[in-house]
Amino acid sequence: MIASEKLVTYMWILLAVYAAVILYFVIRGAKKNTNIKDYAVGNIGFSPWVVGLSLAASMTSAATFIINPGFIALYGVSGVISFAIVLPIAAFISLIVFTKGFVKQGNAVKATTMAQWIGKRYKSKSYAFFFGVIALLLITFIVLINVGLTQVISKSLNADPFYVLFAITAFVFGYMMFGGANSMVYTNTIQAIIMFIVAIILISSGSEYFTDGITGLFDKLNSIDPNLTKPTNTSSFLFRDYFEIIVTQIIIGVAIVCQPHIITKSLLLKDSSKINSYLFSGIAFMIVFFLVVVVGLYARISFPDLMVNGEKLRMDEIIPTYVVTKFSVGVGLVIVVGLISAGLSTLESLIQSLSITITSDIINPLFKDKFTEKTITINKMVIVILGVVSFVLSWQQIKNPNVSVAIFAQNGVYAYFAAAFVPVLFGTFLNNVSTRAVSIASITAIVVHFGVYYGRITPYMQEPVNNPGVSAALGIVASLVVGYSIYKLDSKKVASGSIRLDS
Repeated sequence: MIASEKLVTYMWILLAVYAAVILYFVIRGAKKNTNIKDYAVGNIGFSPWVVGLSLAASMTSAATFIINPGFIALYGVSGVISFAIVLPIAAFISLIVFTKGFVKQGNAVKATTMAQWIGKRYKSKSYAFFFGVIALLLITFIVLINVGLTQVISKSLNADPFYVLFAITAFVFGYMMFGGANSMVYTNTIQAIIMFIVAIILISSGSEYFTDGITGLFDKLNSIDPNLTKPTNTSSFLFRDYFEIIVTQIIIGVAIVCQPHIITKSLLLKDSSKINSYLFSGIAFMIVFFLVVVVGLYARISFPDLMVNGEKLRMDEIIPTYVVTKFSVGVGLVIVVGLISAGLSTLESLIQSLSITITSDIINPLFKDKFTEKTITINKMVIVILGVVSFVLSWQQIKNPNVSVAIFAQNGVYAYFAAAFVPVLFGTFLNNVSTRAVSIASITAIVVHFGVYYGRITPYMQEPVNNPGVSAALGIVASLVVGYSIYKLDSKKVASGSIRLDS
């Protein structure tokens, strides 16, 4: 029992109020849904800064607020450089560049999902179906958020994680059967504002460790483990050298925006001239959100041996435990709500984008669009199945994590956006690209990523647990080289008239 009785009592009340507020906006948004397109991209003219907040809430999740700070608690400053500096800078630049081109193309092809965008851009239904299938890998990200939320809420209520996970799954997947994009933008905006307040509280919570400046903080960390203050940490499996910390994270950061719940967010803008305002509001909030990982350093000073009440903390438990033990009841309640908001904001986006993809890009093509009129009903059934599958996988990760649920999630999510990177890049910035070039590039990315990781290829893959970022980065580079080579080769053949572009 970590949380006080007072915190538990107030937490129950706060969760009830929070749930009621979410349901209010879900019902309000659901009333405006008349078809699957409304569910997917909405039919309300939201202001660009509101959509930007929705982007910030979706792009920074339970991983940013709960899971990643746990890595920093274990491995120190090297993780801060990687997660709070290198990855965000690469992602922000990529987001700006990609969004402007994607919106232009997205409006031209009238797409509501990533798979549709790719299929219409390359005039290939089979390629769209392929992306619908590999989007199933994003279930791993849903699992990560489920686990993060379960750890936070169960610690705050002193409750059994099994029942907490069940309640989260039933509630979130339940209301997402009806809400969709219209309600999600409302809830994401509220969540982003709460997350911002909580991020400031968390980042400033270690002020006592800076009484002697940053050197004082480093001295405290150094006394626990000298590796915690080094720019590289050879004892870790994620931050061993500058290739892992900088090169890998730049590649991942650039490609990470090629996820459906991130890049398609721009399609919610009804006026594409407002893109700059949308990007500014989103990135401004995300800068603060990404800095939350420094809380991992404070947590490590609070729990030098990572023990609480005689029990060793698992990595995914470190930040929830820090929050429950560090703050007063009032502040603790605000922070827990912020952590829940961080998880729900991305979870909602993932459920929405993945369910639509399964319905529109897998089920409808398989049954030759026989169920078009019943698409909304089928989408609700898909969400139920997604809920069951994610519950089973999440409970497995809570009971038997491989260091952290983050490794499980990264393997799946990284494979998806590694495959998506070349088709989105080429489709946005190049003309006359053959389907052959991008489809072979996508397959190359997946084969190289999983081949390197599970085949233990390269010196980076020789530990009991390895870094999926390295294998994904290698997959992205291989995909880019292969895709561009075929593109140039096909360009010559197109010019001579020996092949068609949709081949």
